[in-house]
Amino acid sequence: MKKKFQQLIHWCKIQIKDFSPGKTAFRGAALGVLILTGLLWLLFASGEVNNIREGWVLLLFAGFVLVALLVAYLTRWLLRWLGSTNKAYQLALFISIPLLIIMSFEWMVPVALAIMGSLLGAAIWVLKKTGFKTLTPKQKVVTLLGLVIGLGGLIATVIFYSQVGFKVDPLLNAAKETNTLVEGIKAPSPSQKGTYPVKTLTYGSGKDRHRPEFGSEVSMVTDSVNGLPFIDDWDGFGGWWRETYWGFDSKALPLNARVWYPEGEGPFPLALIVHGNHSMQDYSDVGYSYLGELLASKGIILASVDENFINGSWSNIFGGLSKENDARGWLLLEHLRQFHEWNSNKGNPFYQKIDTSNLALIGHSRGGEAVAHAAMFNTLPYYPDDASVRFDYNYAIQSIVAIAPVDGQYQPGDSRTSIENVDYFVIHGAQDADVRSFMGSQQYERVAFTDSLYHFKSGVYVYGANHGQFNTSWGNNDTGNPFTGLLNLKQLLSNDDQLEIAKVYIGAFLDITLKNRKEYLPLFLDARKGKDWLPETIYLSQFEDSTLDPIANFDEDLDVTTTTWNLGKITSKNLTVWREQEIQLKWQKKGSRALFLGWDYDFEDEEQTMASVPDSLIASYTINLPSIPIDSTGVLVLSMAESKEKSNPKASGKWVEDIKNEDTEEEGEENKEDDAKEDDEDQEEKNEEDKDEPKEPLDMTIQLKDSLGQKITFPLSTFSPLQRTIEVVINKTGFITDDKESEKVYQTFYFPFEELQTTHPNFDFTRIETLRFVFDKNENGVISIDNLGIMQKL
Repeated sequence: MKKKFQQLIHWCKIQIKDFSPGKTAFRGAALGVLILTGLLWLLFASGEVNNIREGWVLLLFAGFVLVALLVAYLTRWLLRWLGSTNKAYQLALFISIPLLIIMSFEWMVPVALAIMGSLLGAAIWVLKKTGFKTLTPKQKVVTLLGLVIGLGGLIATVIFYSQVGFKVDPLLNAAKETNTLVEGIKAPSPSQKGTYPVKTLTYGSGKDRHRPEFGSEVSMVTDSVNGLPFIDDWDGFGGWWRETYWGFDSKALPLNARVWYPEGEGPFPLALIVHGNHSMQDYSDVGYSYLGELLASKGIILASVDENFINGSWSNIFGGLSKENDARGWLLLEHLRQFHEWNSNKGNPFYQKIDTSNLALIGHSRGGEAVAHAAMFNTLPYYPDDASVRFDYNYAIQSIVAIAPVDGQYQPGDSRTSIENVDYFVIHGAQDADVRSFMGSQQYERVAFTDSLYHFKSGVYVYGANHGQFNTSWGNNDTGNPFTGLLNLKQLLSNDDQLEIAKVYIGAFLDITLKNRKEYLPLFLDARKGKDWLPETIYLSQFEDSTLDPIANFDEDLDVTTTTWNLGKITSKNLTVWREQEIQLKWQKKGSRALFLGWDYDFEDEEQTMASVPDSLIASYTINLPSIPIDSTGVLVLSMAESKEKSNPKASGKWVEDIKNEDTEEEGEENKEDDAKEDDEDQEEKNEEDKDEPKEPLDMTIQLKDSLGQKITFPLSTFSPLQRTIEVVINKTGFITDDKESEKVYQTFYFPFEELQTTHPNFDFTRIETLRFVFDKNENGVISIDNLGIMQKL
């Protein structure tokens, strides 16, 4: 048998050799491809010269040919060098590097490990097989050098990996840099457990193969639902494995959940919470018991919905589910349908226990996007991507909570989900290593209030919070990579602190929206109102309610001199930056336009202060308002963020005039070089000095003038100075490459007229004629303003 197999192999080799092209054929092939390419290149170059009508362009195309030749020879040399190396080492590299890339986050780690492993292995093997004494002096040096570099690098890598993380540049908490005393809310902490005894149960198919709580030990059995219209790609090997593991396909999705509910007469408000994407075999629904215990004790039923069966799996490498977030949202509505049925069925534990007029949805990660889809589907008669699928829900969903959500994974009709007349709260962590951009702020922009009832929306950005610690089964590793030591966890909040933040905000939000506890509203405008409840960190809060009358939201047109209020006009003085544009987040556009303003007084030395700047040079931005009566009990509000860009973009580049006189030009070039060296040295010294010196927050003066000409001025810091941009380093390698991540996160500023009236009793707030921002507090800066308007006092 063995002999026949060898004969077969020999015959195959002969056939391959007979059909393989020889040297002559390869030379002809090389000549053919070069001639064809050369002719096409000549035609292409001639055509371009004819279009551009400049003969010198031929030199440019000749240069391209030279570059191609150089790259070709370098590539051939590299391949020859690789081919000349030991075959065992070639094989080792081809095996190791792809595996190292899979195991790490960035190219730097696998390259460094490959070099260290190569040097250390070579040195040890030479010493073992050859011996140190038999080596030539040069070989001894090389061997010792390889040993030191390889072993030293490996030890340094282990130390680097074992560190929790490293300190980033210090950052001042702007909210604490104000003389204004902020009183806390006089109410119990929303994270404090209530008086109701808490009971638990599970409901599900009763057929779960892996979890008895949804299988043989389930408390209540539910029917499966057909999710085929909403799920794509449940097919191929990935679909086969998913069905093999779970025992069902997309036509028979189970309704599984864990429920925490108060023991009492009721009826009680109901909230559903749904996890996001994670390994489907590492069950995510168990991670919200901390909210279940809290909410149930306060008289709110919480069901943690199981959607693990549409999560990711190792089989995704052969093709997995995609854009399934519509299914996640639709499943929530099917769970609500089930609760409505139970509420009407005698003998069921939830019979007449559910207040179906007060419902809320909570979602984390992809679940955070899905709750918005559910709120939209709830009001629609048909599925927007297939009108043969009829909807008939219309449940009383009062509010939704999005925890570190994604946005746009599913796009109804190739657009983004918009919702109306539902209270919305989104919370996101600056240290999120999974969803690294504040994507929930995009959905925030697409929540509108159009009816006559009171509604509000709020976004909170938390310094030090990550993605996973909002779910107790996910933890501090947001990446799914088991090598947690690659992450920088130095800036991470403790697990307990992050859970406490979630309990405070989510508890307060549901108390407001489901139980009408309006005393907690100020927390969503200003985290300092909850200073007795919240762990110490930086919180950036954005807030808007249905009473807002926008003076300027900068979405109305491309004319920078107009306002959202008709007849309003805008002017400016001495600004170095003035434009309105779409807000760019780290990953995508926010879906809203904003105002960008910059100023730069270019201090000549460190001794100079703002007091030395003449009034005539002070930058300002003025809005002349139309004669519209304003509620004197109202509040001036605006959202603002720092923009990390040059404060004086016209000091360089195309804006700097060339010196035409040749003599002056030569002298100027020398002076420029000297000045540039001095500037670089000064900047390096300044950077070294400033490394441990956090930048002071931005401040400015706000000036109002009424129709009688009376003026009132107050600093932005009356509420709070503007927080400097939060920069984080997610991966430890970011400290080597200086890779700091940041994005524009807006915070709302709030100035009640009644409080301003106490120091300016004669000012007529009903007839404000002019609103002016005066940049007289900092040497330079660029800020972005959005949603400037008047709202009612909370």
